[in-house]
Amino acid sequence: MKTVIAGALGECVHVAGVMGFLRLAEAAGWRTVFLGPAVSVQDLLAAARRQAAERSTEPADILIGVSYRLTPETGERLLAEFAEEADELRAAGVRFAFGGTPPVAGRARALGFFERVFDGSEPAEAVLAYLKGQPPGVLSEADFPQSTAERIAWKAPYPIVRHHFGLPTIEATREGIARIAAAQVLDLVSLGIDQDAQANFFHPERQNPRRTGAGGVPVRSAADYRALYAASRRGNFPLMRTYSGTDDFVRLAEMYVETIHIAWCAIPIFWFNRMDGRGPWDLEGSIREHQRVMAWYGARGIPVELNEPHHWGLREAPDVIFCVAAYLSAYNARAFGVRDYIAQMMFNSPPGLADQMDLAKMLACLELSAPLSLPGRGVGGEGESAGDETPFHIWRQTRTGLLSYPLDPDEARAHLAASVYVQMALRPHILHVVAHTEAHHAAEADDVIEACKLARRAVENALRGQPDMTADPAIQERKNELVREARVTLRAIRALAGPEVADPFTDPPTLARAVTVGLLDAPHLGNNPFARGRIRSAIDPRGACIAVDPATGRALTEEERIASLDIQLDP
Repeated sequence: MKTVIAGALGECVHVAGVMGFLRLAEAAGWRTVFLGPAVSVQDLLAAARRQAAERSTEPADILIGVSYRLTPETGERLLAEFAEEADELRAAGVRFAFGGTPPVAGRARALGFFERVFDGSEPAEAVLAYLKGQPPGVLSEADFPQSTAERIAWKAPYPIVRHHFGLPTIEATREGIARIAAAQVLDLVSLGIDQDAQANFFHPERQNPRRTGAGGVPVRSAADYRALYAASRRGNFPLMRTYSGTDDFVRLAEMYVETIHIAWCAIPIFWFNRMDGRGPWDLEGSIREHQRVMAWYGARGIPVELNEPHHWGLREAPDVIFCVAAYLSAYNARAFGVRDYIAQMMFNSPPGLADQMDLAKMLACLELSAPLSLPGRGVGGEGESAGDETPFHIWRQTRTGLLSYPLDPDEARAHLAASVYVQMALRPHILHVVAHTEAHHAAEADDVIEACKLARRAVENALRGQPDMTADPAIQERKNELVREARVTLRAIRALAGPEVADPFTDPPTLARAVTVGLLDAPHLGNNPFARGRIRSAIDPRGACIAVDPATGRALTEEERIASLDIQLDP
């Protein structure tokens, strides 16, 4: 079996890089031997000789990894001594690689001894490619998994990274995608398209030239999509996805699969219609259409994300409404045949939430939805069926709040890094990076690259030994409170339906009525043709977003709030 033997040379005691290299080597199928810090030249080479003798390992199947991160001049002398002592092993076929700071790495390259020199700037994918025997600079699409689940497994324990990107012209977007892919900083380009592309792609008569490029790239043909996808076929060959649109959903889905090989679908339950002004459908009709889209993707084995809960959070709905929306999202995905469900959890929404309460809310969302992964289970194990016995996998996706960034660029960078670090307490499978420039302008290619690098550092710090923030008693207390309260609201939604309704949680009239009567509500929905907009929320002293009495400001339980709606619920 191929073996990597690695340690920090001489007086160097810094081994974090060595450990990272060995973890990647194990992922690539190597047996690893960690020699630790401050290893002498003689001890390191003796370990290689023992490996060859004791395990009858061929010299070509032994790789010695050397690290040194101290003074370049000292390192150069030590590495020269090492190269001289190790020349016999190298002549026999043993391979040697070096990792250190850029100044030391420069000296190591100049020696001409090492097969590969790493200076810390390389993405994990490049190191993996080397360990898998792929020559530098000739990576192909086959070297990078091209489905969501495979990419998640390949990248673990790191989450796969996605970022929105779309500029006002096709050419600028195409060039930007090429630069981002070449930088190898993310795993998925989430194509941001303009509003006409979302609502009127198949209806040029409804398009308004004055809106071209408003909010994203103005794709107007399948060829545009193919050109943008082609731009991503370099670097680490990132996946691609885009908005599911607000009309002609299945026609768009068919085109997305054919042109950009869409990695997953993202669609809401209650939004992207006349309720929020983003599409032509009424509330009940859009719910039916969105369910049809879930079923279409589910039947083809393509993952589905319901970008539902954060729409309530962005409109300052209480945390419990966010949690109820998260459960309904997972429930509908499973019921309509989705087997790989992506649970999106937008932090900092609304922006005033405390980190403790944000984590508690997300833990409550996951606890409510977890029973859906078990055959025949529903509302917290209360007997509701959400589908057949086919496995239902929940992938965790986190992101920073869209409205939470400060305008000052330095403060925004700090906010991005801090938010990602907190998110890592959930060990997300997917990290949706939102650029620090969001409060000022839509991210350009350089902004995306910088934001992903900032996020990657926060991820690495967390993976090196982040304290378990989820064990905080205050977080657990709030999580339990939200689970209890969410179940009250879910029972109330179920009670809206008459006896003829087989499943209230997937019944479009029942779901629509949950909004129109105010069971699901948000302060920003005032003067809305479909929603009440009468609920009032506030950030309490704990930093949680709660429902309050509009007249007195007193905190309301869900039972109290629902009773105040004066609606008829079946027992």
